[in-house]
Amino acid sequence: MDGDTLYSIGELARRTGLTVKTIRFYSDRGIVAPTDRSPAGYRRYTIDAVARLDLVRTLRDLGLDLSTIRGVVERELSLPEIAATHAEALAVRIRVLRLRHAVLTAVAERGLTAEETDLVHKLARLSGDERRRLIGDFLDAAFDGLGADPAFAGIRRSMTPEVPDDAGVEQVRAWVEWAELALNPDFRAGMRRMAGDHAAEQAQGDTTGPRRDLTAVVRDQAGSALAAGIDPASRQADPIVAALAAHHAHVLGRSDDAELRRLLLARLEGVNDARRDRHFQLLAVINGWPAPQSLAPALSWSIQAVRVRTER
Repeated sequence: MDGDTLYSIGELARRTGLTVKTIRFYSDRGIVAPTDRSPAGYRRYTIDAVARLDLVRTLRDLGLDLSTIRGVVERELSLPEIAATHAEALAVRIRVLRLRHAVLTAVAERGLTAEETDLVHKLARLSGDERRRLIGDFLDAAFDGLGADPAFAGIRRSMTPEVPDDAGVEQVRAWVEWAELALNPDFRAGMRRMAGDHAAEQAQGDTTGPRRDLTAVVRDQAGSALAAGIDPASRQADPIVAALAAHHAHVLGRSDDAELRRLLLARLEGVNDARRDRHFQLLAVINGWPAPQSLAPALSWSIQAVRVRTER
């Protein structure tokens, strides 16, 4: 059959896979108009109608409305421009659906109350500016006024969540949980205490030599002891406790004695907050970073090892 051949609506349906009712619907709305009619008044279409119907079906599958489709097939509207507009609108809808999924999952998994659900929903829907204000308020509460130590700038950056515009469901869920933590007064106070202890240590003691953070020393020393299966109360743990105490003594600029060990124990107990670990795990999810190693086992081992020796 050549381009002059006319097809009935039934033949057109067989060629396109659409129903006669659907083709008649598009025809009645001028989207795929018949080329001619038979003597009996039946609609007749050329082969071009097949291509046009294929395009209409594709555009409908992509969510375009009939008036827009009519403009595209009649070449009154630019398909690339229409596609860009709808892609942008679809991206917004996808983001909304991700937010809803994250909130509903949190409600189901955590057994939230109606009030908690309302808070989670509000946190998930915060705008970019609102998120930045919440983050800034939390970081200011933890670090503001603690001095001009350049290390704090790096610490602030490492504690800043950056939610991407195309955040996935897991990132949205992590953001909501992070925001809940950041709004928790007790958690804020704990982070402030840790930052204050760090600032105080940096402002006193021996200013020569390396000033590694205590948690880094714990990770190395106690982490190795855990891997080796060393009992924190055993004599094998003595050199490790001595290394932790020596580090703290260097930081504070004092000798390793019973009081130093008590200060070390208090510092370790202050840092050993499960929410701190969770905070950094959530940051890693939000920012797409590798999952951090939990400090809880090494801190717990260190606390037990130091406490045993301070109580003797």
